[in-house]
Amino acid sequence: MFDQMPVQQHGLLVLDKPSGPSSAQCISKVKRLGQKKIGHAGTLDPMAGGVLLVLLGHATKISGHLMADGEKVYAGTLRLGETTDTWDAEGTVTATAPWHHVTEADVRAIVDSWLGSSEQEVPPYSAAKHQGQPLYKLSRAGRETPVKTKTVEISLAEVVWCDLPHVRFRVRCSSGTYIRSLAHSLGIRLGCGAVLTELTREYSHPFGLDMAHTLDAVLAEPGRLAERVIPITHALPHWPKVGISPQQEASVRNGIPLPYQPEMVADMPFMEGVKAILLDTREVPVALVETAIVGGRQVWAVLRGLWS
Repeated sequence: MFDQMPVQQHGLLVLDKPSGPSSAQCISKVKRLGQKKIGHAGTLDPMAGGVLLVLLGHATKISGHLMADGEKVYAGTLRLGETTDTWDAEGTVTATAPWHHVTEADVRAIVDSWLGSSEQEVPPYSAAKHQGQPLYKLSRAGRETPVKTKTVEISLAEVVWCDLPHVRFRVRCSSGTYIRSLAHSLGIRLGCGAVLTELTREYSHPFGLDMAHTLDAVLAEPGRLAERVIPITHALPHWPKVGISPQQEASVRNGIPLPYQPEMVADMPFMEGVKAILLDTREVPVALVETAIVGGRQVWAVLRGLWS
């Protein structure tokens, strides 16, 4: 396909995933541009579209920190009156019920109640695992799936418009929140069932749709991939950036903690658990580190090296 291997990128590509293909299928298409190491942070269901953070090269090593550190914003549409096995409109209908008794005020009251911390039921068709098996595999095999729950945090919940039986809503939530579960639980509380019919991820910390590129545009202009890639340092904007010398870099690459020096981070007093990005003399990311006390010494301990 290529006369020579394209230059490998190390950073993030903010993709505006279309509805239809899976996240893995989108990643596979980008990989065909010649990128050897590629991944993503935060899977979107095939039905869903919007912000998908594609990790290239060394950026694949920061996936866990990206998913753990930030909120996400979703806009979705649900439809009252039915329930499906997948809790969205793509599943098999398992029940229908009248919805005409429901008022807009009823809907708004329940959406308002989503705010705060709560235990959320995990959909039976999901990648969450039970005894090493994804729940969706158990469901597809006709096996009983255990009821699993997880704690989620929602800081914004609003009804955008209400044209019953259709409701458009928006939420800002912690990573890992199942929007299908919100729609399903609303249907249960209203006594008529509900399914998610459309979903767009508008924001995945720290990037929004305003910075996203469509999959078609990325594939149509492979020569512009490099200019669309965002540096690793921009992906963790709240992490301090700490410059180190070649000698210190050699120690880091050997897994040796660096002594903590306040002047390295604008005279910031030492506190345990502060995460930072080490940069070499060219300001290229070398490692993710965290302040710790090791053997009675205040140090930067290496969390993850960002080298091949």
